[in-house]
Amino acid sequence: MGLNMIGVAPVSTGLAARGYSATVPPARDEEENRIRARNAGPLPTQSEIRNPKSEIMRILGIDPGLERTGYGVIELAAGVGAPRLVEAGVIRTRRTDALADRLIEIRSGLAAVLEEFKPDAVAVEALYSHYRHPRTAILMGHARGIVLAAAAEAGARVESYGATKIKKALVGSGHASKQQIQRAIQSAFRLLETPYPPDVADALAVALCHAHQAARVAHTR
Repeated sequence: MGLNMIGVAPVSTGLAARGYSATVPPARDEEENRIRARNAGPLPTQSEIRNPKSEIMRILGIDPGLERTGYGVIELAAGVGAPRLVEAGVIRTRRTDALADRLIEIRSGLAAVLEEFKPDAVAVEALYSHYRHPRTAILMGHARGIVLAAAAEAGARVESYGATKIKKALVGSGHASKQQIQRAIQSAFRLLETPYPPDVADALAVALCHAHQAARVAHTR
């Protein structure tokens, strides 16, 4: 599937080091509601080359938002090292559009991502029980509901993780700042710069959290 999916012209920039730029630039205009960053990722390890049929889990992390929904696709190969970044980006909506239209836009974008990458699992941040701004919580709930529905329709298993658990899995502290999360993602995938916008880092963070959880479960079996 090409980059000109769902009727938009995305801005494409690679995310990995090894000759790739790290940042995902914002959309150039309001017509570009989805921007993506494709990544060649760290080169295959010698173990992966010798064992190309090793079991691989593909994880889609999603950071729901009404204006920007971040997503990140990573792969975790059993027994062959750290997760590999496949692609990351955001799905944008226009503030001037009606709420229903914006939700449809998010659903269409996620459906395209799910169809292309066919993840084994979808990881999403759980909602807080209390929000300082109730309206924010309501809008976040709308976007998150669309994410869950799209994942269920695609037949993907959905896992939710609290913000504290995600932060602790990445940096060892449940009170890490957004900047610390961005730097942790940059380090984990050997990026040249911190990923931008922050929604991308947040999506990759929840994907990595699930990868760590899956690896821990596999290790105890």
